[in-house]
Amino acid sequence: MNRRNFLRTSGALSLPALLSSGVAADPAGFFTQFINEDSDRVLVLIQLSGGNDGLNTLIGLDQLDNLRQVRENVALSAANTLTLTPTTALHGKMTGMKAMYDDGLLGIVQSVGYPNQNRSHFRSTDIWTSGSEAGVAETSGWMGRYLELEHGNYPEGYPNPTFDYPLAMTMGNVVSATCQGSLANLSVVVNNPFNFRYIAPGGNTPLPDNHYGEEVEYVRTLISQSNQYGTIVQDAANAGNTLVTTYTDGRLSDQLRNIATLISGGLKTKVYVATLGGFDTHFGQTEGGDNLGGRHGILMEELSGAIKAFTDDLKALGIAERVLGLTFSEFGRRIRSNDSGGTDHGDAGPLFLFGNCAQGGILGDNPEIDTAVEQHTGVPFQYDFRDVYGSVLVDWFDVPEPTVQTLFGNSFVHLPIAGACNTTTSNTPTEPPNSSRQGGWVVGLPRPNPVTADSYVKVYAPNDGNVSTELIDINGRRLRTGTVNLIGRRDNRIPLRADGLPAGTYSWRMRTEDGQQIVRKVIVVGF
Repeated sequence: MNRRNFLRTSGALSLPALLSSGVAADPAGFFTQFINEDSDRVLVLIQLSGGNDGLNTLIGLDQLDNLRQVRENVALSAANTLTLTPTTALHGKMTGMKAMYDDGLLGIVQSVGYPNQNRSHFRSTDIWTSGSEAGVAETSGWMGRYLELEHGNYPEGYPNPTFDYPLAMTMGNVVSATCQGSLANLSVVVNNPFNFRYIAPGGNTPLPDNHYGEEVEYVRTLISQSNQYGTIVQDAANAGNTLVTTYTDGRLSDQLRNIATLISGGLKTKVYVATLGGFDTHFGQTEGGDNLGGRHGILMEELSGAIKAFTDDLKALGIAERVLGLTFSEFGRRIRSNDSGGTDHGDAGPLFLFGNCAQGGILGDNPEIDTAVEQHTGVPFQYDFRDVYGSVLVDWFDVPEPTVQTLFGNSFVHLPIAGACNTTTSNTPTEPPNSSRQGGWVVGLPRPNPVTADSYVKVYAPNDGNVSTELIDINGRRLRTGTVNLIGRRDNRIPLRADGLPAGTYSWRMRTEDGQQIVRKVIVVGF
């Protein structure tokens, strides 16, 4: 076995197998390949493992009567939902996320999936983690393929002075293929950041010049990397803090609390993955005459409470504008319930984006429910999951759209879902940055916000030139467009022109002549 094949097939010898607790290397991370080194932005992904029932998570009130006819033993009543809009509501246990939606901190994308939906847990998860078409068997993760372009020798030589932190991190011990490259997985797993367990390095005895020697050398490399990363992560955990006491006692809360601690402790990891399992609700999904309790209600309460506490914690720690969150699940459930008080594997379902920089509101329409729907039918998809991923790359991590089109194909469609905060760090510099990646632009936040008729965005331009601007609503419609001539090497004020718009959350986008794109969140309360 040569070294390349050994690395490809040695999942059992990756760091999760070497550590029973503390730090290990392997599963899921995203986007480090594209992240501006000067940026301190962080993405937190939450996998709802098992296939979440989107129809009982995000409820179409205008479809509820029909829904209750086809899943009477599962569907909620209107009285047990939390109204978001006149036609849409959340599960009645999701009080935390309801409050976040009201504050503009929660965005929802309706019916996310892909063509030719596969209903196998394993295959559909492969599709989501590889970013492939349903009919393509891709063995590497879609971000792993890009990570290894910059980190082709990983894990050899890591950590190093330039990348002295894990490139990405999964909380717990769940292995994901998202960052699997052709040679190795470019991610680390952390179970308990406060409890690093040192591994004896195994000595430095000379090794034979054969395949056996190569394999033993690789294991030594993993042990050395685990020990180094373990110290780095534990130091960040000890230096960090959490400030809110409203976390639940559930597993997801524990993971998100640790993430907040590590970020506040100075760890420079850009992507974290958390997991909440138990969503394969074939039976016992609900209980009680109101259908509010049961397994799904417990999961909704934990998901909502954990995310709300985490978001509150980030605000208290002063790092809220650095973090964007995204949930995903391998599929939704079928429209009709089964005779076991549950729902079977289906197709599309809603995704949630959360945080100060999420684009609030609901993108898409409530799925239409036909009372004559067949037993096997699921919710058809409105939005491709790769468009959600790609839009996060573009808006949150400033990845050029042509790069995203290369990754997902020319069919990529940008969605207005993220990136409504500072493009650099939370402390906007008073002088233009020297980084060529930012091109010398410094763009402030809307002032004031919620906006008035006089609100503006302050822009420092490196040179004279024109920029195009637009105000976009939550449905992606461009309501205000224009071109502004900026004077170089000085502050310019660009009026928002939001007067007359209905109350709600909008995105202000500026595009420069050199191809940069900057987005800010705009809140309209009324004039």
